[in-house]
Amino acid sequence: MSVKQRTIKESVSISGVGLHTGKQVNLTFVPAPENHGYKFQRVDLADNPIIDADVDNVVDTSRGTTLEQNGARVHTTEHVLAALVGMEIDNALIQLDGPEMPIMDGSSMPFIKVLEQAGAVEQNAERIYFELKEILSYEDPIKNVEMLAVPQETFRVTVMVDYNSDVLGTQHAHIYNIQEFKKEIAMCRTFVFLHELEALLANNLIKGGDLNNAIVLVDKEVSKEQLDHLKKVFHKENVEIKGKGVLNNTSLHFFNEPARHKLLDIVGDLALVGMPLKMHILTARPGHAGNVAFAKKIKELIKSQKTKKVEGPTFDLSKEPVLNILDIQKLLPHRQPFLLVDKIIELTPESVIGVKNVTMNEEFFKGHFPDNPVMPGVLLVEAMAQTGGILALKTVPDPENYLTYFMKLDGVKFKQKVIPGDTVVFDLKLLTPIRRGICHMKGIAYVNNKPVMEAEMMAQIVKVKKDEPALLHTS
Repeated sequence: MSVKQRTIKESVSISGVGLHTGKQVNLTFVPAPENHGYKFQRVDLADNPIIDADVDNVVDTSRGTTLEQNGARVHTTEHVLAALVGMEIDNALIQLDGPEMPIMDGSSMPFIKVLEQAGAVEQNAERIYFELKEILSYEDPIKNVEMLAVPQETFRVTVMVDYNSDVLGTQHAHIYNIQEFKKEIAMCRTFVFLHELEALLANNLIKGGDLNNAIVLVDKEVSKEQLDHLKKVFHKENVEIKGKGVLNNTSLHFFNEPARHKLLDIVGDLALVGMPLKMHILTARPGHAGNVAFAKKIKELIKSQKTKKVEGPTFDLSKEPVLNILDIQKLLPHRQPFLLVDKIIELTPESVIGVKNVTMNEEFFKGHFPDNPVMPGVLLVEAMAQTGGILALKTVPDPENYLTYFMKLDGVKFKQKVIPGDTVVFDLKLLTPIRRGICHMKGIAYVNNKPVMEAEMMAQIVKVKKDEPALLHTS
């Protein structure tokens, strides 16, 4: 069943400070047309430049994911993008009047809440998923990051974090489908170790940092002087270690909140692939650099598969046929050895796909290169004509009383020989609507999804009197 793309019903805004810049920023989600995807817009800069949410635009992953395009940058994009993916919004313009997303509470939940206020609307275009068909892996031995994607009918993520810390320990998190994101993942906040926090403060970063927008993990003894310094930096009267190794005045939402936040980051960073995914991603010790590298591998795989599809489409030959051989015999007057279509696997008012299984038992192989059997090109044309004849005959209410007389062939090309053991798929489509019984179609024959022959055909559908001979002309 097809799923339609979605955007938001109306524009909605949210304000906060950037984590690293400390600058106030206003962010507005704006409805976008079909196939727009996610785009950021810096409305504070001249010409209001657009930055596509594309993995090829990533320029930094040190403390978040930063994109740059058209001379403009946007920082810390992952929480906003994760919210859009989690709400299954396909198209949105994200306008902001500063360089960095507001950090809010360090999670995606504030963005999800405003997106819920905006509401969602279904669009006409279908949502196009990338469905993984092979195993894909990534490894960074220096950072000890491992990522693996395997085929799955939904978007599923499993995360393990282990930073050799007694405080954090080994944690796991997972979602079985994107519908679980809001409840299980969205409210999980970013986390940082105290020794990392001290380094960030020393480098004049996290100017917008607050103990309410991050979980600070304490992995060493903290002196009174250090606590006093943190009180001053974060403007807090009370700074203490609450629970096992957590420097904060709030409790964890989940015992494994750090692992769940890493999963949140993966969802946001993989949004940069540019389309929703169907795969199971398993990862150990992930970070933004690994997420982005893996997103690039997925995008390259999508590109390579699109290139392969130029050669020919993929046909599911195992599905139940629309017409079997007995059904075909009711439409076509041909019989063995001249009935050259075994089944029809797809039939619409504008197209038809037929299948011919070529075996060594074919009558023509007795005399056509018997020591090096090749199916005669003229019989490939005949098989294609018979397939097209079925398309033409199915347009009349009583096809048993009609025949198709093929009037013209154009652009016949043979690209590859067909031999015993091959399965030939004939894919024909109307070039113009059928008028006055004239049927003009283009056909391509495939073996193993590669074109072997093509032709344009024109036929006329003619009602035959009962006493006339039943003949189907293909030339």
